[in-house]
Amino acid sequence: MHVVIMGCGRVGSTLAHSLEARDHTVAVVDQNPEAFRRLQPGFEGFTVAGVGFDREVLREAGIERAGAFAAVSSGDNSNIIAARVARETFGVHNVVARIYDSGRAEVYERLGIPTVATVRWTADQMLRRIVPEGAHSEWVDPSGSVKLAEVHVGAGWIGVPLPKLEAVTGARVAFLTRYGDGVLPGADTVVQDGDLVHLLMRADEVETVERVLAATPEVEH
Repeated sequence: MHVVIMGCGRVGSTLAHSLEARDHTVAVVDQNPEAFRRLQPGFEGFTVAGVGFDREVLREAGIERAGAFAAVSSGDNSNIIAARVARETFGVHNVVARIYDSGRAEVYERLGIPTVATVRWTADQMLRRIVPEGAHSEWVDPSGSVKLAEVHVGAGWIGVPLPKLEAVTGARVAFLTRYGDGVLPGADTVVQDGDLVHLLMRADEVETVERVLAATPEVEH
């Protein structure tokens, strides 16, 4: 997959190398050419100096063939504008923006742009939103038999009630992360686009749960 990153600060440069390590191609955009010095000598992607929401700059970065776009510059407005241009003008479905003002995060997520306030961002969290896969362990009980993990849920599960998800997987939903906030689910809670699902399960069943949730659930007739 080709990924375009706007912003070559600490998070942007770390993200670029992490994506390359997973065999994705990367283009990094930054207004300041000096920022590209943060990239390690072994970086095999390419850099574009320019404004990250300029359409021609994005085209030069390969946005028209990109599978994902990450806006991680130092400006909230620039990040959101760039993310919306990537989504609405170039049709990139998987976009994510770094936000410094946590009060704006929910507003922007309702526009379809996943965001989290910068105090909770790390390059690893960015990577998991751009390339969601598998389960990310968050806690293991002292005996090692029970695990809490954030598990990627495939698009086919959107709209499915959580009780059905639990019945199919045998896991228990501990909580969701929705619009950047933790949510304790109720009996009528359904999976929404952009939700991060945190599950409690037996440690020896993690791989099975991953496979089930990566696939499209069977439709009841």
